[in-house]
This record gives sequence, C-alpha cells and structure tokens, in this order.
Amino acid sequence: MKIIETSTGEKRLVDILPVEIDEFKTFKKERYFFDWKKEKHQEVYKLQIKGMSDVFGLVSIERIPEEWRIHIRLLTVSKENKGKEKKYDKIIGNLMAFVAKIALREFGELACVSLRPKSQIARHYMETYNMNLTGLTLSMEIPQILALINLYDND
Repeated sequence: MKIIETSTGEKRLVDILPVEIDEFKTFKKERYFFDWKKEKHQEVYKLQIKGMSDVFGLVSIERIPEEWRIHIRLLTVSKENKGKEKKYDKIIGNLMAFVAKIALREFGELACVSLRPKSQIARHYMETYNMNLTGLTLSMEIPQILALINLYDND
C-alpha cells in the first residue's frame, strides 16, 4: 500500500499497524481531530511511512460478527494531510482498504464495512469510495470492498 507525496508525486510505501496502549497519549486532538484516548480500549490502527515513526492516519474499528460487518468508529488523517494543501494523499483510502481486507478475511462473501460520517463528508465517501447510504450509516459490500482493495493494495 502506498501514499503519494503531493508536492513531488512520489509514492511512499506504508505500514498499517496496531496502536500500542502507550501511544494514545501522543495523539493530540489538535493534530488528529478527535480525543483518541477514548478509543484506547478499541481496536485502533495507525498508518506510517515504512521506516518512519510519524503517524499520518488513524482508524478505530469494531467487529460485529453477527452482522458480518466491520464498523469504522473513527477515521482521520493528521492535520497536515487534510484539505487541498495536504502533504500526502491516499491516507484514508489505504486505511479503508486495510479495514476492507479485515472484513473480507473474517466474513468472506458476506463481508460489509460501515461507518457513520459527519453529514458534510457523507457525499465524499459515497463518491470517492463508492459507499452506499444505509440508514444513518454508509456501507460497502463485496463488489465495493474488492474494488477498494484492488485500487489501494496493488503493489
């Protein structure tokens, strides 16, 4: 999986790793938009450039096996990677593809990934990641999951 440095177009390989309990104190709301300490009892992953320690994105998930679903509780990029002036692109897509791979591995052909976005970003998720409106949440099932994985994990 790769992110793209926007100023040069250079592709950088990334690692997506579990967050260790002592790391939560380093994820300040000013940089990561949420109080990530509230997620320390959840399953949380960080995105880093291979060989670097800086964290560029975070995702917190909840496994819901009775619904064959992985729900994205929180998802963010670091402040410098948001908006038109971002330093790196494709962070959210890589994190979503990572979650989609977990869902596929766990639930096979019944896999589903869902999230409950803030209203102003819902359309972005629908257009960019081909998510479907399902009540108060957005979700993707196998066709969208496979397309997302193929788009972001094609190394």
